[in-house]
Amino acid sequence: MFTTRPTLQGTFGMVSSTHWLASATAMAVLEDDGNAFDAAVAAAFVLHVVEPHLNGPGGEVPMILAPAGGAPKVLCGQGPAPAGATIEHYTSLGLDLVPGTGPLAAAVPGAFDAWLLLLRDHGTKTLREVLTYAIGYAERGHPAVERIGATVTTVRELFESEWTTSAEIYLRDGEPPAPGSLLKNPALAETWRRVIAEGEAAGAARETQIEGARRVWREGFIAEAIVKMAATSTMDTSGERHAGTLSGDDLAAFSAHYEDPVTHTWNGWTVAKAGLWSQGPAFLQQLALLPAELDYGTVDYYHTLIEGTKLAMADREAWYGDGTDVSPAALLSAEYTATRRALVGDQASFELRPGRPGGREPKLSRHVRFVADGGTLHVPVGAGEPTVARDGGTRGDTCHVDVVDRWGNMIAATPSGGWLQSNPVIPELGFPLGTRLQMAWLDQGLPNSLAPGRRPRTTLSPSLALREGEPVMAFGTPGGDQQDQWSVHFLLAVALCENVRGGPDLQGAIDAPNWHTESFPSSFYPRAMVPGGVTVESRIGELVIAGLEKRGHRVTVGEPWSEGRLCAVARDPETGVLSAGANPRGMQGYATGR
Repeated sequence: MFTTRPTLQGTFGMVSSTHWLASATAMAVLEDDGNAFDAAVAAAFVLHVVEPHLNGPGGEVPMILAPAGGAPKVLCGQGPAPAGATIEHYTSLGLDLVPGTGPLAAAVPGAFDAWLLLLRDHGTKTLREVLTYAIGYAERGHPAVERIGATVTTVRELFESEWTTSAEIYLRDGEPPAPGSLLKNPALAETWRRVIAEGEAAGAARETQIEGARRVWREGFIAEAIVKMAATSTMDTSGERHAGTLSGDDLAAFSAHYEDPVTHTWNGWTVAKAGLWSQGPAFLQQLALLPAELDYGTVDYYHTLIEGTKLAMADREAWYGDGTDVSPAALLSAEYTATRRALVGDQASFELRPGRPGGREPKLSRHVRFVADGGTLHVPVGAGEPTVARDGGTRGDTCHVDVVDRWGNMIAATPSGGWLQSNPVIPELGFPLGTRLQMAWLDQGLPNSLAPGRRPRTTLSPSLALREGEPVMAFGTPGGDQQDQWSVHFLLAVALCENVRGGPDLQGAIDAPNWHTESFPSSFYPRAMVPGGVTVESRIGELVIAGLEKRGHRVTVGEPWSEGRLCAVARDPETGVLSAGANPRGMQGYATGR
């Protein structure tokens, strides 16, 4: 298989992330005798600095980790809706959807606490040691990637007229950051310095200092600044100014936590995902729907995957969320899966077809029923998450980082939210709040209805694969609703295609032509749907494109390198050989290792 880069192999450590500076940072930590978890934390805080259009400290992160010799665990850094975030409050403002920007869309920020919990429980480094890299890039600057300036350009008028605290950083010279120009964020550097100082003042022990820093976020100067900004009336995608509901009590009550993953085994590959508060089980449902035989790369292959995706995502709309009464086991059961698989015909489906696990009637919002019945929406410029356009153009949206070390520790994490275009920058802190509540519905009684203390269903979906009970691969991608489409195709390419140098051909699987469908309601404001629509990279080939069109798919042919942003690392438990690959699309992701 042609690849843009080699699949890296070694025995010391491997890193893959969506930005080369984050990958280099993680590798530097490994070289300094840190483990995979130390490295991931340091890389994550660098990603906040160098990819501010894709994530920030005010956002969220789910991660799946596998300590050497231990079972995989999910670490949930997805914060819930604040106590004041009731459906009645939002509808009283005349809203029928949660806005895609502004403080009304802000959940309790979860990323910072999750990374520090990981560092406390599984790392070896101090807070000062892991934050020094991010502080350096924030204070001295980093060369801005093209997408930062392009993103700022789309919201320039808003920054100049309304979100002036954001303009102070991202329009500092009156213009968006030019590619390669040094972008600095001294306020963020000072925030982390103060966090370190107050953490170290709590005591000499490493764990005590980390706990002190967690308290600063929840109850100290950071919490005070967050609450002040959340209470500020702010222009959002509704076209009106609204204040948020996030309070000091909400911040003080939150803690990231560990959960058991949901798993499914297909052809000897066991994949571990987060639970139904994420879209992760949709990956597993797609695997469960696959037939016994697959002829990789054929029209039948792509048609089967696309139709399976539609069925899994329809179930996501009806059954996924913190308020669900359906278990992952019910959705993955052989009996239920057989009834769903029987729906895959020779022609593309244009319908949204959720199933009836245990005979239950599907629960869909009024908005979903409207768009599924062909209702059209006006899509405001800059609304929602800046994900992959229908023409296949990659615009960025989220980050990802994978690390495996010489001891066998492994982690996959997908940080997101708190984008520079999500909310105004908090001037005292140097970062904005997130907008994850836009994924919750304002209809009562749904699994993903907005409710105080309930996590909004997230698209963020890191993956970890096992063979015979041993963790062997960590992987993931940005991409919103596309994450658990691109990742499935990646896994199948690893499993069904030839290996390289005795190990998985990670780079070949990443480089393979990819696709996505929007034949289900989007998770992002204004929650549109394109019945029967599928976007493919032109490299997929004319025969496949013509074959899909013959089967009724509404095919959009995108640019040759436009679908997917995958990162991956792997470990062979028998030999200890480590591997890594990273996405060439967007000219930003990089893998490193030795």
